[in-house]
Amino acid sequence: MKNKWYELLGVRINLLSMTQLNALISEAIALNTKWIIANHNLNSLYIYHHNPKMRDFYGIADYIHIDGMALVFLGKFFRLPCKRKHRVTYADWVWSLIAEASQQGWRILYLGSKPGIADKGAQILQDKYPGLQMVTVNGHFDLNSSENQVILGKINAYQPHILMVGMGMPRQEQWILDNIEKIETNAILPSGACIDYVAGAVATPPRWMGKICLEWLYRLINEPKRLWRRYLIEPWFIVGLLFQEFLYQIGSKLHLLRKKRKSQSTSVIRN
Repeated sequence: MKNKWYELLGVRINLLSMTQLNALISEAIALNTKWIIANHNLNSLYIYHHNPKMRDFYGIADYIHIDGMALVFLGKFFRLPCKRKHRVTYADWVWSLIAEASQQGWRILYLGSKPGIADKGAQILQDKYPGLQMVTVNGHFDLNSSENQVILGKINAYQPHILMVGMGMPRQEQWILDNIEKIETNAILPSGACIDYVAGAVATPPRWMGKICLEWLYRLINEPKRLWRRYLIEPWFIVGLLFQEFLYQIGSKLHLLRKKRKSQSTSVIRN
């Protein structure tokens, strides 16, 4: 599936719905290829502009969907054809993805979460979707230790169609970047706290709050110590990006205007 790239505040994004993302995974499996399907939200936008390895990771991603209504609204503001359906967060997508995996017989390996949490989440999903092939691997390990090689061995021995990496940003992206050549799978999904929500280890925000860009407030109230900086400090960085974008847009319009006037002037002289 070919999908157009759009530029937004210095990053690349694709406008993909949940249905299109499931189709992408199906295509990757059918072609027996390996695609990284990443995502962007305000937090990743901040990290991207401050972390070179994060920029390297997004540079090799095959597709990048939107995970955050704020980016949809910003995209609309800059006249991108963004719609609500293009905001796909794992709290919603996991159920559709797992249902599809169960029906199609896709094997899933989830790497991440604290010991016991991922197992609990996987059991809940397997109870809801009988026949689901899913195993979990503890994500609490030193990325540079010999244990990493053991984990890669477990992943490749299972041969998952889908590898979900839920170790939080930017740790999960760094791990994928460092190990991409050694991973044998078809679709790699950096999926954050996906299974934590399923297992009930982290409270899932009411889905209506996500539609009106207030999901962050629910999460902040529930985890203030962990999330206060992400939601109260980091977003101010966006103001600078918006200013840069305005300057770029104005500069582009002035350039086109000058080019048009020059063309008209040349035409008059010739006549």
